[in-house]
Amino acid sequence: MTDDQPSLSSGDEGAEHLSDRPEASSSTRSETPHGSRDTASATGPSSAPRPAWAPAAAPPLPTILSRKQANQDPARHKSGKPHAVSLVIGVVVVVLVGAMIALFTTTGSRAAAVKVPAPVPTTVTVAPAPVVPTCPLTGVPAPGGAVPARPALGIKIGNYPNDRPSSGLNNADIVFEEPVEGAITRLVAVFQCQSAALVGDLRSARQPDSGILSQLSDPLFVHAGGIPPVIALMKSSPLIDKNLNEGGNGSATIQQPGRVAPYSTFVNTASLWAFDPTNVTPPAPIFQFSNTLPAGSVPRSGASVHVPFSAASDVTWTWNPTGGNYLRSYAGIPDTLLDGARTTATNVVIMTVQTSAGTWVENEQGGREVLVTTVGTGPLVVMRNGVAITGTWTRTALTSPATFTAANGAPITLQPGNTWEELVPAGVTVTPTPG
Repeated sequence: MTDDQPSLSSGDEGAEHLSDRPEASSSTRSETPHGSRDTASATGPSSAPRPAWAPAAAPPLPTILSRKQANQDPARHKSGKPHAVSLVIGVVVVVLVGAMIALFTTTGSRAAAVKVPAPVPTTVTVAPAPVVPTCPLTGVPAPGGAVPARPALGIKIGNYPNDRPSSGLNNADIVFEEPVEGAITRLVAVFQCQSAALVGDLRSARQPDSGILSQLSDPLFVHAGGIPPVIALMKSSPLIDKNLNEGGNGSATIQQPGRVAPYSTFVNTASLWAFDPTNVTPPAPIFQFSNTLPAGSVPRSGASVHVPFSAASDVTWTWNPTGGNYLRSYAGIPDTLLDGARTTATNVVIMTVQTSAGTWVENEQGGREVLVTTVGTGPLVVMRNGVAITGTWTRTALTSPATFTAANGAPITLQPGNTWEELVPAGVTVTPTPG
């Protein structure tokens, strides 16, 4: 190395120092407004020829920019890579955001599209079974679907052997049998839902009639006279008393051919209801009805029942499984009606009652009125469906019906249908017979 050759600094890794280059002093240096070097005069075509002894020129140093200048001049960024990365990241973010928006939008749309409205609760209305009106005194469906707008009608009927055969008893809702003078019985046939073209024969009233009929909500009571004390009793009772022997009431009588007085007087129910056409109120029920036997009933315990009122009225009721009713007999002889039909009852209610001899003389033979106590309590036998049910009857007032209670404490109900109620004097033995 000669003294004329510039020295190289080992710290510059072989690069010439600018101050040792001959051409450096002749080159024009100018600063850019931002303070960067202008290299055009050192490298441009106007530069002086390099002497042969001078080494090759070192490559120009890169322009040094401040961070602010680099940010203001994106063209100077290296290879544009930061922008590319940012662009890719931006695209990815946009795509992801778009995908998420699309996902939520699509999901919502699908949910809206497939969403099935919640079923609206519906109330299924089951029409109740139609209420079928029932006859108040029998519990059976009313004829024609309506209870007739008329009161109970009680008709007094004889039951001495010469009074038989009777008529219309099977049409009655209830028949009451009561003891009277001379150890015989008389009947009170009560009509409401059904009518009868011929009922009889009609006989005179007795003291028990008031107690029997007062529970029937102001019924009509039709009879053929009576002794003055009894007539006065009927007029003072809650009955609408219609004596065929008074006024024009006798026009309703029908004289039955082949019968002689006093056994020849008959009536029809239509003419009797016409006595009081403004009375259109049916009676309240006096029995409880059910197709189900009372609790504790013993099957076949009531095949028959014997009720010996007297030799003239020695009554037996016998269960008839075929007809589902009881058949009436006197001293073993079938009781038949004027039309030849057998007397029947769906229920037979036998109430033991207290009786006494009154002060009123009832007949020419000196027989005194039999007084029957129809309130209070007493032994009871109910015959229904071939079953005998023993218990107690209780009645608190003449205008209230009796209640029936079995020996086991259960209420006694009747089978829907017609009923015979026997008022038997205490001391008369009532005997149900199983079968």
